Amino acid sequence: MASKMLRGRFKGGISPVLLGFSSSLDTDKEMFFEDVWGSEAHVLMLAKQGIIPAGDAGKILKALGDVKKEYSAGKFELDEAFEDVHINIENYVISKCGIEYGGRMHTARSRNDQVLTDTKLHLRKELLEVMGCVLELEESLLCLADQNADAIMPGYTHMQHAQPITFGFWASSYASMLLRDFDRLSGAYAHDNTCPLGAGALSGTSFPIDREYTAKLLGFDGVHVHALDAVSSRDHVLEALSALSILMCDLSKLAEEFVLWSSCEFGFIEFSDSFATGSSIMPQKKNPDMAELVRGKTGRVYGALMQVLTLMKGLPGGYNRDMQEDRELLWDALYVVKGSLQVLNAGLSDAKINRARMSESVYADFSTATELANYLVKEKGIAFRKAYEITGGVVKELSSRKKDLRDTSEVIAFLKKSGVTASSDALSEILDPGKAASRNKSLGGTAPAEVRRMVKELRNDAEAKEAGLKKRIEKVESAKKLTQQAVKEMI
Repeated sequence: MASKMLRGRFKGGISPVLLGFSSSLDTDKEMFFEDVWGSEAHVLMLAKQGIIPAGDAGKILKALGDVKKEYSAGKFELDEAFEDVHINIENYVISKCGIEYGGRMHTARSRNDQVLTDTKLHLRKELLEVMGCVLELEESLLCLADQNADAIMPGYTHMQHAQPITFGFWASSYASMLLRDFDRLSGAYAHDNTCPLGAGALSGTSFPIDREYTAKLLGFDGVHVHALDAVSSRDHVLEALSALSILMCDLSKLAEEFVLWSSCEFGFIEFSDSFATGSSIMPQKKNPDMAELVRGKTGRVYGALMQVLTLMKGLPGGYNRDMQEDRELLWDALYVVKGSLQVLNAGLSDAKINRARMSESVYADFSTATELANYLVKEKGIAFRKAYEITGGVVKELSSRKKDLRDTSEVIAFLKKSGVTASSDALSEILDPGKAASRNKSLGGTAPAEVRRMVKELRNDAEAKEAGLKKRIEKVESAKKLTQQAVKEMI
């Protein structure tokens, strides 16, 4: 059978060298169950439309059920002689039913629309899982934000102290990013979730097929109508990889801050021993390897996007075998992203936030200087640019004397040189980092009350997204049940 499968016009079997080079089994085995599901839906449609007899369809469907059971039990192994997962399954069905029955399964179908259907089904499943992981990490960040809405810390620009913020403000910023990542993944899902089955090799078919019926059985939102566009396109893969790459960019930024903040120089956060590793030579080491690996693996996802973009950029219309390369890259990217989301979420679950260290650090580099300038504008009627100049002079003088803005008597003396009088009580109020952060009540600011408001708003948004995600999962599960009920009735 191995020498004859797909060899009708050829003399002899396929070269072992070519077979080994062209085989996609290692990649496509990820889609085994999707291939069976797609075949079940296709056979049910063929019988419904009278293209094959119902009795023949029943025999094929029984064999497809058997191959699922045997594969799940480890009793059926994919054979390299049959090139890909589709031919392996078709060969099994033919061996069970005979070619007069099993040979009808591929009627009105090409591997071009078959592999695309399998890919879309599997990608859909994976995207749903990734979106669920995003919402889990989202909730962990929102819990941290809520619990630490008033935990003062330095904010940074250019990795230099900028203005006081709170840890809750920082955590909620990543929660805000993740919701946009979710939206991008959701958009990728919508474009993925259209059914190409029935497009055939490239031009449709002369058989009276019902593409809407197979789309319904497979839980798609609709049909990818244009046959040539369907088999030529891999933009759903590119869109998914783009969304995954942007998500990994955000996760890598988060990981980078974890690496910095868990260092001795910062000491803002400490991960549990179960999420850190040691050194083979330095007994004191506690390394944030989980964050470093997320940061490092980001390049793999970027690389997958660039490779598929390069793969697709010059292909003519219709199916080209080059497209086989997309799935290995896509599955790896999905594996990396899911793992990154899960490990970051697990690491956050029992991390310790060092409030005292963050509060101590916020005084180190004049982070309330902007507040002093604002005070001169609001209370002394000085133009901002002049107030900026005066405050800069204060910082210069204090820095040269190894002092900081807590030394209010020094600040008063320097202000007096510029013709400005201020009381110690007023300056203590203005220059206190916690109070400074609390005054930033503008929409989206770092004031604890505003942080808690944003956390509530972000959580409401996340809950709405979770409800939509649940509906998508339920639709897929309902389609599986619908298909299996139809299979049962046909058998």
